[in-house]
Amino acid sequence: MFEILTGTGLAVAAGLNAYIPLLTLGLAGRFLDFVELPPAWSWLSNEWVLGILGVLLVIEIIADKIPVVDSVNDWIQTMVRPAAGGIAFGTGSTSATAVVQDPASIFSSNAWVPIAIGIVLALATHVTKMASRPAMNAATFGAAAPVVSTFEDVSSAVLSVLALLLPVLVVAALAGLTVGFVMLFRRARHRRAQRRALSL
Repeated sequence: MFEILTGTGLAVAAGLNAYIPLLTLGLAGRFLDFVELPPAWSWLSNEWVLGILGVLLVIEIIADKIPVVDSVNDWIQTMVRPAAGGIAFGTGSTSATAVVQDPASIFSSNAWVPIAIGIVLALATHVTKMASRPAMNAATFGAAAPVVSTFEDVSSAVLSVLALLLPVLVVAALAGLTVGFVMLFRRARHRRAQRRALSL
């Protein structure tokens, strides 16, 4: 059960920001004694990989907060985020942590299953993000981009940490994320309606 929650939290986090969950996994595997990455994914804790992920994360954070650039970035990330979600779910759901004690029993016979699940979860999250961002930018004349992007980055980081340390809270975090997106979208639509009313 915890394995599924861990993988789900990491995959959804990757759908919001491809690099935060991968960096979280790599750093946890490298510096935390109670997180042991499976051998197939141990490369995530390599210092060169961590450095590259850090640079890509900085680029992603900046690009995603600039109107129009964020939409272009979303198109570029259409392949990256699902791939990251597959890696994150595959790694997280088969990692040995303080709360995930015996992950091998879940997916040992079908190693590709967690990767496929992660790709689907990250892709669904990415498509939702990609579809809603232009509408929010249009409704707020681009003012929503940095706010929404920051919300997504923080959500990705919180989900990644919870998935590794307290996976039982992933469900609550996903519910909060959904409510937050709905509230942001409604606020953007409300502002757009107000501007239309004022222009008439």
